[in-house]
Amino acid sequence: MNRESYLKDLIEVKYGTVRYFSEQINLPYTTLRSILERGVSNAKMANVISICKGLGITPEQLYDFEDSNVSKIIKLTIQLKQERQEKVYNFTEKQYNEQNNIIQMPIKQEVVISGAVSAGTGEYLGDGYEETVTYDGEIPLHDFAVAVNGDSMLPLFDNGQIIFVKKTTEVRSGQIVIADYDQQAFVKKYVSDESGSRFVSLNKKYDDMPIDENHESSIFGVVVL
Repeated sequence: MNRESYLKDLIEVKYGTVRYFSEQINLPYTTLRSILERGVSNAKMANVISICKGLGITPEQLYDFEDSNVSKIIKLTIQLKQERQEKVYNFTEKQYNEQNNIIQMPIKQEVVISGAVSAGTGEYLGDGYEETVTYDGEIPLHDFAVAVNGDSMLPLFDNGQIIFVKKTTEVRSGQIVIADYDQQAFVKKYVSDESGSRFVSLNKKYDDMPIDENHESSIFGVVVL
């Protein structure tokens, strides 16, 4: 099962039909259908964000679907005999029902943040700065956390939002990264295509930041939300 098939199945499980889902997230049905047919990698990031928010998943979970537990379970399950597939289904249904019958109270946790990254004009990340803050919500596996300063990554990240980062220097076009650009730290979308490489803001009032010989740039890691 590929990303698009998984996405369509998830939409139908949660909303019944693709058309009804498109109405709920205010995305034209023809646009959503095109994304499911032509592929997520060709879709606008704003549309991907709307779809993921409507389904309660993150863009990273969608892009990394091939390596996800759901994908691994599906690949193994289709190789089982029918009676074993039924056992997998019954166990999964039991887990789902138990999950929905449990009211999970919000747990306040502490997160160590390593400074701020700009969604605007630039920040400096480094010097071993650390601050412990409380955080409501699930904390994903990460190497470090930072606070967002500014509005250039709206609607994905709000000003002051804490985001979580996995350290890596290997990224693919379309991923949200933490980058050092002319000795200041930014959170941006990394884009590399026939027009060249650049860091892009989701808020279109901000200009792209070209990656070329005129600017010093490096990548700290990829945002895992």
